[in-house]
Amino acid sequence: MLCSGPEDDNTTLTASAAAIQQEDADPLPPVEGQLLLAQIYLDRQQMHAAFSMIEVAARSGDAKALNMLGRAYERGWGITPNPLLALQYFEMAARQNYGWAFFNMADLYLSGQGIPRDVPRAYALYVKAAQAGVAKALNMIGLLQEDQSPSGVAAARQYYQAAADAGDCWGALNMARLALQEGDTACAQVFFHKTLETGFDACFIAMKKLLPFMPEPYRTELLARVEQRLGKQS
Repeated sequence: MLCSGPEDDNTTLTASAAAIQQEDADPLPPVEGQLLLAQIYLDRQQMHAAFSMIEVAARSGDAKALNMLGRAYERGWGITPNPLLALQYFEMAARQNYGWAFFNMADLYLSGQGIPRDVPRAYALYVKAAQAGVAKALNMIGLLQEDQSPSGVAAARQYYQAAADAGDCWGALNMARLALQEGDTACAQVFFHKTLETGFDACFIAMKKLLPFMPEPYRTELLARVEQRLGKQS
């Protein structure tokens, strides 16, 4: 099982928590405020209101807002999904070297949903995303390296390690997976703990699928930690 998951490019805090932190701070620039409100609407499942706010923010030409508008069209946040329009907005944001725009374009080309699948182009875009500072792109490069051939595992490991070192939970989880395949329980345990430190629900669910391959007593201890983290985030 190769491990990857949904993008986490919008906020690191929930929008509501970010709004509370801003109460005693300087006022946000207009676009940042609009995007924060949009994220609050998304958190509340008020998709039409979120889309309207994202669309207003994107009129500024701000790269983050353009990328978020692309995500809205990709995911169907308050609008009919339109991968071609999503790609156009990602391209506009990418012209400003916005890393997540490269990443999101790569995902579209890799999935081939609504546009022709183009794995080499996806790979090149993940490289650009990584060069722009998106750690999760390193994990995706590793996945593509590993998928090419058995000899790609050595190269993939370097990318997973780099992603994990940069705080990406999927990179850490893939390092744990490779360690399990090689029978290195101690190394797997280290990277499972790193996954728990940096991950979120989708990553924890993927981690649970690997834990049956861990020997006891580590399996029970790690499973308890996963369930605890899932409970906190639910």
